Order: sequence, then structure tokens, then C-alpha cells
Amino acid sequence: MIKGIGIDHVRIERVRELLERFPDRARGRLFTAAERRACDGRKRPDECYAARFAAKEAFVKALGTGLREGMRWSHIEVETDASGQPRLRLHDAARSAFRQAGGVSAHLSFTHEAGTAAAIVIIEGPE
Repeated sequence: MIKGIGIDHVRIERVRELLERFPDRARGRLFTAAERRACDGRKRPDECYAARFAAKEAFVKALGTGLREGMRWSHIEVETDASGQPRLRLHDAARSAFRQAGGVSAHLSFTHEAGTAAAIVIIEGPE
């Protein structure tokens, strides 16, 4: 049973400007160390960061709560498997909120093209 659907769309330039203006602060508040390693190693790190930020926004929209009760952006981690399939790894307050919402699994897809990044998250729960 679908418990929530969230979608987000962000201009890559907006994320790039944020990361250039506040490089350490923005990276540290918004992304985990693993996400920073994954993005900084790319030819276009700004696209990587923008897609991950859109995924985090889509997740909190799917929850229907936004960031709450101690949840931080770094509690929502986006990783990719060997084939490039993205998935969410939830930590601390994000994991708790997901469980409270009745979440059993979360599905993520994201893309970046023509100066924008977009993501969709579907949260599933038991029947």
C-alpha cells in the first residue's frame, strides 16, 4: 500500500551557487560524508548534489511532514548501488519518522538534465 508520494525539482545553478557561497557549511549540513565523496568525485558534482537534494526534499514531501522533530538533511542519505540504482538510507530521526508513517520500503528515482534536477519518492507500507 502506498503511504506517500513526494516529488521535487531544483535548478542545478541554485545548488551550485549555494555550495560555492557556503562550501563547508552547506555540504556539512545537507549531505553525508559518503554523499560528498560520491559527488566530489564526479565530472559535474553540482548535478550530483542537486539530484540528491531533490531526493531529500521528495522524501520529506512523501512523509507529509517536512523536516521535524530533530530530523536533519544528513539523516536522509542517497546512495547508488553498483548498477547506478539510487536508494535511500535513513538515519536517526528520518528513520523514526519513516517508521512512524508506516513505511516499509521507499522507492527513489532521480534525473538531471537541461540545468535542473528532479526526484520522486514513493513510500510503501503494509497492505
